[in-house]
Amino acid sequence: MPDVLDASPYDALLLLSFGGPEGPDDVVPFLENVTRGRGIPKERLKEVGQHYFLFGGVSPINDQNRALLDALRKDFAEHGLDLPVYWGNRNWAPYLTDTLREMVGDGRRRILVLATSAYASYSGCRQYRENLADSLAALESEGLELPKIDKLRHYFNHPGFVEPMVDGVVRCLAELPEEVRDGAHIAFCTHSIPTSAADTSGPVEEHGDGGAYVRQHLDVAQVIADAVRERTGVDHPWQLVYQSRSGAPHIPWLEPDICDHLEERQAAGVPAVVMAPIGFVSDHMEVLYDLDTEATAKAEELGLPVRRSATVGADPRFAAAVRDLVLERAGDERGQEVAPCALGALGASHNLCPVGCCPARAPRPAAAGADSPYA
Repeated sequence: MPDVLDASPYDALLLLSFGGPEGPDDVVPFLENVTRGRGIPKERLKEVGQHYFLFGGVSPINDQNRALLDALRKDFAEHGLDLPVYWGNRNWAPYLTDTLREMVGDGRRRILVLATSAYASYSGCRQYRENLADSLAALESEGLELPKIDKLRHYFNHPGFVEPMVDGVVRCLAELPEEVRDGAHIAFCTHSIPTSAADTSGPVEEHGDGGAYVRQHLDVAQVIADAVRERTGVDHPWQLVYQSRSGAPHIPWLEPDICDHLEERQAAGVPAVVMAPIGFVSDHMEVLYDLDTEATAKAEELGLPVRRSATVGADPRFAAAVRDLVLERAGDERGQEVAPCALGALGASHNLCPVGCCPARAPRPAAAGADSPYA
């Protein structure tokens, strides 16, 4: 990156996330936002909301986003990057449309977006782009001048995302009893998605069995496993596993599930497991419930020692990675030669999502891509 931290032509960064309830009264309205258009009865949403009620009806994701927001602003200020950072959510306050309206009111015209999802998939990328298009359409209907919006590339293999996860796995291994430590298995965990969505994730040329979604996770898992071996001197066996499945049982989703995997590892004589949630940016509800509550209870039932490593959250290295990604994209927009930073075998992802990338379940406009109606 150049010595002068120049973010031009961009004049703002938008942290775009999922959102979550912040009290018991928010849970059902939040889930109604998440499932809008699917015809799910309120009684069923109350059942689903039990996960949130176990934690007082509060998802940790909003506080985690506030921490990341602070970390980004601190990093930018300390390194002389003059770029304001805003925050908007898909499903809860602060809502994306409200934040974009505020940004337009503040005179922001070239906006970069950081989505809190590191990998290619419909729900992790294109759906955010659809939400951006919906919000831009709403602002257009109000007669507001529309900003030009670009989305930062997938950062799953950026060192600032990977290295904190390596530290987390090494720390968890050190916490295991010495007699089971060297034989511990690493379960790299991510959100399960329908196999049809996985197979069509990423650009068209990457579609196929598991698509870009599975390949990207496998590549990161290998990078972390190799780094753990170098740090510990032990080559720990590992596998990519899935969690947080939802939806109709007859629809195939990515497997194995983490709880099934723990049963299989215990039956195979594995003495301990480290669960590494590489598919998540922060310790939000899927991590707290599906791993810390459900999977940990399963491990206790099996008598299998487990540890769960931390996500990157607001780690300063991740904030520095975002700064690097901003400068990389800004330089590229200015026509400069930029060397993207990426670990593993896959290299840096595309800057602009091409046509056919992570296709929608039903055709809908999506911003910040080659098929955007808002050029």
